[in-house]
Amino acid sequence: MKTKILMAVMSTALLLGSGQAQKAAPATSTGVATHWKQIAIPELPPFKPKQPKRLVLSNGMIVFLTENHELPLISGSALIRGGSDSEPAEKTGLVEIYGATWRTGGTDKLSGDQLDDFLEARAAKVETSGAEANTSISFNCLKADFNDVLGILVDLLRRPAFREDKLTLEKKQMYSSISRRNDETGEIASIQTDILGYGKQSAYARIPEYATVAKVTREDLLQWHKKHVAPNNIIFGVVGDFDSKEMEAALRKYFDAWPKGEKVGESKVTIAPEKPGIYVVDKNDVNQSEVRMISLGIERRNPDYFALQVMNEIFGGGFSSRLFTNLRTKAGLAYAVGGGVGSEWDHPGLTVLDIGTKTATTADAIKALWEQVDLMKKDAPSETEMKRAKDAILNSFIFNFDTPAKVLREQETYEFYGYPKDFLERYRAGVEKVTAADVLRVANKYLHREQLKVLVVGNTSEFEKQLAALGPVTPIDITIPGPEANAKQ
Repeated sequence: MKTKILMAVMSTALLLGSGQAQKAAPATSTGVATHWKQIAIPELPPFKPKQPKRLVLSNGMIVFLTENHELPLISGSALIRGGSDSEPAEKTGLVEIYGATWRTGGTDKLSGDQLDDFLEARAAKVETSGAEANTSISFNCLKADFNDVLGILVDLLRRPAFREDKLTLEKKQMYSSISRRNDETGEIASIQTDILGYGKQSAYARIPEYATVAKVTREDLLQWHKKHVAPNNIIFGVVGDFDSKEMEAALRKYFDAWPKGEKVGESKVTIAPEKPGIYVVDKNDVNQSEVRMISLGIERRNPDYFALQVMNEIFGGGFSSRLFTNLRTKAGLAYAVGGGVGSEWDHPGLTVLDIGTKTATTADAIKALWEQVDLMKKDAPSETEMKRAKDAILNSFIFNFDTPAKVLREQETYEFYGYPKDFLERYRAGVEKVTAADVLRVANKYLHREQLKVLVVGNTSEFEKQLAALGPVTPIDITIPGPEANAKQ
């Protein structure tokens, strides 16, 4: 233990000593660096990820195959068009329930519990889920068990059971989740952020209630499956230890005879943001305030996407960002602060600026955040800021795609949303081309203080007078509607 402590102290001393040096020591005659500043940083190599093989089966199913022989494993996933953005408003929560009970409800042949036993005996996994624009089913298994696991996956795709006992269990779990959703300020703020940003009636902001969950029936799940799960609505990707020709033959054997279904169209979601102003949720059992400023962002296909990525990093992306440096480090107004202009694949994301502060400094934090918005539109980033932001983005970027599986999932996403297949390769070049003038331009184009909705979650009795001095304040009622009689199952 003493040795470890001594080594730690020595290492700290060396780091402090090197940090105080104004100039790097000259290199030795052997060319060995004696100071970290003498270490040459090479240019990033070209980013050319291995592209998966793309197939289209006779029934319209799109298949991506990526061979990876590092380990005797095979995994994959299927993206199915249609998600919670197209579920009926009166049955909000249907897709979440569907995603959970699709797997646990089993198939016509095997119950969910029997599937558990079957898969656990093979150290395999099959999972299902529901999301905003799609539902999905995924698997992971040893190469030797692939045919058995694929058979299970095919049965779940074509013959799910959605057993009533699993539906009842999932609904009870959702009731429990609904009852707790006002416990934490962060969860309250997240829900209200979507409502203020997209509008209360928008599918992007709706949340399950006791009544909407209670209305979901087994027949609803069966009908949802029948309508959406057809081969021409599926993008299926497989990665692992296999031969592509053999895998193609196996998949054609399982899927070619599956007839086409009705093509699922794009959902048309209403976006009607609330008007700018100050909105307050009273939570009198906390001594800190969660403050968010909200407006509409962009889609990722927007030409300004790359410039906004750099702007976001400079403005509110990390410990060196302007928001962190000015509001937390210098002003001491925040225990957490950040944010930027958000983006989504098929609809505008949300611009969200977030600051957590003491109750007593709530109004000061809002004014300081407004000031930083104005300054971001006025002060072009320095050369140091630009370099730091680009380095942070590009040096971390590669870790999102450092395995064949991650690249495959990205290609499935591009296919699903209709993006160019080389969008991944464009990312680095797009970020590198951004200039300080570009950052200033997009800041002025997308950051509008007068369009921001200001959300405050906290103990309003401590700051209501200060907030009223900033403008009209609208209280938000977050009372959870009580369950209907038939919700008590």
